[in-house]
Amino acid sequence: MNKVKINSDVELKDRLVAINRVTKVTKGGRTFTFAAIVVVGDGNGVIGWGLGKAGEVTAAISKGTEAAKKNLVKVPVLKGTIPHEIEARFGGAHVLLRPAAAGTGLVAGGAMRAVLESVGVKDVLAKSKGSSNPHNLVKATIKALSEIRDAYTIAQTRGISLDRVFNG
Repeated sequence: MNKVKINSDVELKDRLVAINRVTKVTKGGRTFTFAAIVVVGDGNGVIGWGLGKAGEVTAAISKGTEAAKKNLVKVPVLKGTIPHEIEARFGGAHVLLRPAAAGTGLVAGGAMRAVLESVGVKDVLAKSKGSSNPHNLVKATIKALSEIRDAYTIAQTRGISLDRVFNG
C-alpha cells in the first residue's frame, strides 16, 4: 500500500458510511454503544477509512474521522476514472472496479459509492459480490484502489521512460 502523509493545508472531506448500534447485556441491564465507519478523502486521489466506537453517535463519528486521517492511501485517478480493471476481496466482500468512458457516471452502490466519491472518481463501473457488510466493502474497495498502478509507476519500475513509449 502507498501510505501517504498529507500536509495540513489539504482539505479532507469526511463521509459517514454506516452507524451500528451495539448492545451489551449486563447484570444491570442493556448498555448501548455506537460504531461508526467513516471515509475521508480530498477528491483528488487520497482516501482513508476509520472506525470509531463511543457511547454517543457524534463522538463515534469524530473518533472515526480521526482514525481515517491516520490511514491515508494515494490512488491514481486518470481523467476522472481508474487506469485499469481491478478485483479485490476482504473477508466475505468481493469488489470489481472497471474504468468507464467520460459521462458514464459513478455506477456503484452503498459503501463503495461513498469510497469512490471521496477519492474523486467520476466515471467507473463497480460491482459488489458476496457480503454487503459495509465494513468489509469499504476495506475491499480501498484495497482494490490501492493495488491500482498507472503507466508512470509501471514505467518507473521497469526502468524505461514514457517518452520512448509514446513518441516511438
